[in-house]
Amino acid sequence: MSGTRRRFFQDAAIFGAGILSLAKSLRGGTRGDERQTPRANENGRHQHPSKEKHKTEIAPGHDAFRPMIAPDIPDLPFELDGGVKVFRLVAEPVKRKIAPWKTIDAWGYNGSCPGPTIQVQQGDRVRVVLENRLPESTTLHWHGLEVPIEQDGVPWISQKPVAPGEKYTYEFTVHQEGTYFYHAHSAMQEMIGQMGFFIAHPERAYQPHAEHDYGLILQEWAVLPGNSVPNTAAMEYNWLTFNGVTAPLTTPLIARQGSRVRLRIINLGMDHHPIHLHGHQFVMTGTEGGRAPESSWYPMNTVLVGVAQARVVEFEAKYPGAWMIHCHLPHHMMNTMMDLLRDRQIETADLTDEKALRQMETLAHSVPFEHMHHSPISPDANSVPGFPQDAFMEMGMDEVAQKPETYGLPENWSAGMMGMMTLIRVLPEKDYDDYLLRKKNGMPSAPPEHHHHQS
Repeated sequence: MSGTRRRFFQDAAIFGAGILSLAKSLRGGTRGDERQTPRANENGRHQHPSKEKHKTEIAPGHDAFRPMIAPDIPDLPFELDGGVKVFRLVAEPVKRKIAPWKTIDAWGYNGSCPGPTIQVQQGDRVRVVLENRLPESTTLHWHGLEVPIEQDGVPWISQKPVAPGEKYTYEFTVHQEGTYFYHAHSAMQEMIGQMGFFIAHPERAYQPHAEHDYGLILQEWAVLPGNSVPNTAAMEYNWLTFNGVTAPLTTPLIARQGSRVRLRIINLGMDHHPIHLHGHQFVMTGTEGGRAPESSWYPMNTVLVGVAQARVVEFEAKYPGAWMIHCHLPHHMMNTMMDLLRDRQIETADLTDEKALRQMETLAHSVPFEHMHHSPISPDANSVPGFPQDAFMEMGMDEVAQKPETYGLPENWSAGMMGMMTLIRVLPEKDYDDYLLRKKNGMPSAPPEHHHHQS
């Protein structure tokens, strides 16, 4: 039996007095004591974590790991308390700018929606101190992780809900490896944004080695025109996001040509998402249950990520270029067309070229950005049944989406970037080195020269 496996069963035995400890925790509530866990009660002591913060801490005998990068989502730092990694999560309302002209009132953790990424290594002892700054009770569930029942985070079954203003401490040993996530175990709280990555890097490095490790969280939102609060009871959604933002605000993924890329994708919404990669084939190497045996890998370029699932794919970045990664459900490749002008909705049919240009110019002035003319249409377009379809949906706004990762993209690259979309930019060695230097120095993409194209 492995050491980590043995530690897990030792924990289970300690918590297994759990029937009594759990009953006590359900009776006693969740007072502000950060050490209110069965283990702390059993130990009968209150330790104070050191103030030194660590980004990584490799246990003896473990391989070093490359942290996963989730663009547009921060990492959660930790402190060391003896051999325990201590993370602090604050559940709270947040404002999230999901598009250049749209900010929503969501709920998240530590000012972020989705919540910050927790990264640990197989075998780590982990303590997560949850502080509730929401107006209602909440809990945390560790999706896919095998933890003692007292740490499972189901209200009233494994613990008393954490009331507003109170704290609760979760503690467990991570004996698994893989792509997991944490979330509030309340349906509406999940739908208003309360989730985040929990990455358990393996004791021994995965083979083959991946030079780049990226993560995407899939979310859906129903936000009516003139509103900022998502309707969490809705069954239809008009905003689709990767890592809390919709294209073109999504930050492109950057890979060196010839390198191996790992992409972790999790979904905790209301719909499935077939995620498609342009220009390359990949293999699925893992799920929300951990690493899959290599004998099960086979080539594909679209992976279906169902609700409450994680899918991990890997591929060799062979071909240079800016390749799309997107959900292939057609309406998920769109931003809402219902609140471009705040309280006035844009029409979806019977539009003239002149009217469409006026509406987009109004949006451009309010963001602001310089609007570029949409793709050409024929002179008699309005006489053709079914027109317009995509003709007036382009929203080129390069300058408000510029960042080091967009440097060198063609003019008006953002026009067709909408909804659940991002780019994987495969760069030759020199261009990749130039990107690293630009990123290090905080140099954004140079503003492009503007030309109003006419049809």
